Order: sequence, then C-alpha cells, then structure tokens
Amino acid sequence: MQVSVESTSALERRMTIGVPAERIETEVTKRLQQTARRAKVAGFRPGKVPMSVIRQRYEDAARQEALGDLIQATFYEAVAAQKLNPAGSPAVEPKLFEKGKDLEYVATFEVFPEFEVTGLEGIAIERLQAEVADADLDKMLEILRKQNTRFESAARAAQEGDQLTIDFVGKVDGEVFAGGSAKATQLVLGSGRMIPGFEDGLLGAAAGEERVLNLTFPADYQNLELAGKAAEFTVSVTAVAAPTLPELNAEFFALFGVKEGGLDDFRAEVRKNMQRELRQAIKSKVKNQVMDGLLAANPIEVPKSLLGNEVNRLRVQAVQQFGGNIKPDQLPAELFEEQARRRVVLGLIVAEVVKQFELKPDDARVREMIQEMASAYQEPEQVVAWYYKNDQQMNEVRSVVLEEQVVDTVLSKANVTDKSVSYEEAVKPVEAAPAA
Repeated sequence: MQVSVESTSALERRMTIGVPAERIETEVTKRLQQTARRAKVAGFRPGKVPMSVIRQRYEDAARQEALGDLIQATFYEAVAAQKLNPAGSPAVEPKLFEKGKDLEYVATFEVFPEFEVTGLEGIAIERLQAEVADADLDKMLEILRKQNTRFESAARAAQEGDQLTIDFVGKVDGEVFAGGSAKATQLVLGSGRMIPGFEDGLLGAAAGEERVLNLTFPADYQNLELAGKAAEFTVSVTAVAAPTLPELNAEFFALFGVKEGGLDDFRAEVRKNMQRELRQAIKSKVKNQVMDGLLAANPIEVPKSLLGNEVNRLRVQAVQQFGGNIKPDQLPAELFEEQARRRVVLGLIVAEVVKQFELKPDDARVREMIQEMASAYQEPEQVVAWYYKNDQQMNEVRSVVLEEQVVDTVLSKANVTDKSVSYEEAVKPVEAAPAA
C-alpha cells in the first residue's frame, strides 16, 4: 500500500492512498465465496452454484462492498502508519476506481492539534476565603421561611407579595398563542415569574376584577417565536391571598428532615448545608479562573469538524431548553460559535494536561466526592452503594475528580493569592462580562 501525505493547512491533511489490485481481487473473491455458500439460483442446489454464475450475478455488488470496506480499512492503516490523529471523518475522493487496476483515492481530513501546555506559572488565581457567620445563618433561616410562605385569603386589593388566583388569555396579533392561556393558576406578585409588566399590572386588583394588559415579550424571550412581539393579556382575578411566614417550630423543621433536637439541631443542619454550598462556590470560582488562565496561555487552532459538532450539540440543547417549533439547524451557527470554541479548546487543553502530567482519577477522592454528595440524603450509605454499582455514574464522578486534579495541578504552579470575603460574596454567582 502506497501512502503520501500533504499538509494543506495547520490542521488539514490530504492523504493519497494506493491499494494494490491483488488485495482488491482477494477481497472480492472472498465475498463471492461467501455468497456462493448461501445463494439460491434456479436449477442449482444451494452451495453448488458454479463460481462463473456467481460472478456473473453478484460480482458488481461484491466489488462495491469490497471497495467500501477497503477504503475504510486502508485509511485507518495509513493514519496509524503515518502516526496521524484524525479529528472527524475524512472526505474521500476516488482518483482511480477501475476493475483490474490499483485503487487510488484521496482522503482529506483534519488532525488534532499537537501542542504542549505552557504558561502555568503566569496564571494568576484569587482564591476566596470565607466562613458561615451566625448572621449568615440567621439570614438563611429567613429565606427558608419565605420559601415556605403560606397564603391566607384576604378581602382587599392585591399587594406586592400576595398570591393571586387568576385566569388569563394571551393574544399576539389578535390570535391566541400556544401556552399563553391558563385557568386557576396561582401567581405571587413580585416573583418575576411572568414577563415584565404582567405582575405590576395586577397590583391593586381585587377578587372578581378583570384587567387587560398590553405588554411586549423581551427580545431574549426563551420562546423565539414570541421574542420581541407585542401581546394582549386578558386577566380575571378570582382570589387574593396574603402571605404568612411559618414559625420556627417542630413542624417547620420536619420539612427539612430534622425531626429531633429542636432549633439548635435545625441550625446545625442548615449551617452544614451552607458550608457545603460555600465550598462548592469557592471551588467553582477557582476552577473558572484556572480554565480562563489555561485558555489565555495556550491559544490553539480548533479542528473545524470538532467545532461544528459542538455547535450542533448546543443548537439541539437550545431547542430542547427554549421550545418552539424551530429546528436546530435553523438557529444561526454564529450564536453558538464562541461557546463551542471555548468548550472544544478547553477539552483539548485539559486532555493534554492529563497526558502531560500523567494524571489518573484518585480513588480516595472519588470516594470522598461520592460520600459528600450522598451526605445530602437521609440514607447516605445506600446512595454510596448505588454509585459503586452503577458504572456510568462512577465514570462521571471519575471525570469530575480528574478535572479537579487538573485544577490542582495548575494551582500548584500558578500564582495564587488568598482573599478573605463574606459568605454572601463568596457564594454570589460571577456576573458574565458584557459583550464587546
């Protein structure tokens, strides 16, 4: 087999492969012999059909099948011999495809970039340090009370925080639109559950009152078919209920699985959960800085095939999340290219760090992570046992642990400074940078 390789760009390769005619004929004959054993031809017993008849009837199909299989097999033989690492499937172009002659074809494909991860010492990381103070715990208890607010009927006009029971019908261009109507739905004013202006438009309404709200869907509304459009909602208020916060008592504690010990044990349980959240928030912010640093220090070119595959995955996710009758390929690729590029580049860099530093998932850390996740359940031992019996879940945990080990490897070499902050600041989500 003859092979020649041409680099047409940084990542694209054009490989010409020649396959001897003898190998092709051997593969064709092998397929014809297999066909002869099972072929049913009138006038002949099964397995006794002359090869000349078999060739006459089945040779064209056998040759096409053999050529297809040979192209696939010889392509992977060639890339292995040339020590190439293809990214995606090749585009195959036959150059010589005649019976009795050598097969010659050209395979054009991209390869994974070859690089070494560098610049770890120049990555600056700010690692937050925080504790759960008593004031933070008190504030969390109030949040939990508000989340479990009870509503009691009120014979007055609706105020912020009240729960209304409403019927409504929404129209766009005078036509009722899908998902824009509901009956006996409950809405807390100020919850931000509805589009801007809907809840404000019901302040001061009383039970039995009907209001017409003329609103506009946000330009970034999740249903792309409604985004930016004007709409009219006819809303009938059937009931108004005022909020009442629950007392910190045994009934309330039981809602969170604390059935003994009273307020002290409840506070201890809430503090433990807050500390878990704090650890995860700090870890996540450190990880984001590490990944940003790796990206900045290691600019690499991305195979177009990998980028296209990731864009398509993000398109499908967008349709699944936002709904509507739109198809994934109808969404412009440029909407997802930046996010897709970041994912692909980070995937390549992280994989190279794993290879470069010979990292493997640490079994002790895998078990520690499973135990921490299981601690949020009432019977953690059963959860741990379930993980260890589920190969798919175990592999997912190992992947997370391996990524954490990548972060630790970078931290061991990066410029890390610690900063003391409040609990609230530590768990606050990082705001996305404004678009340029």
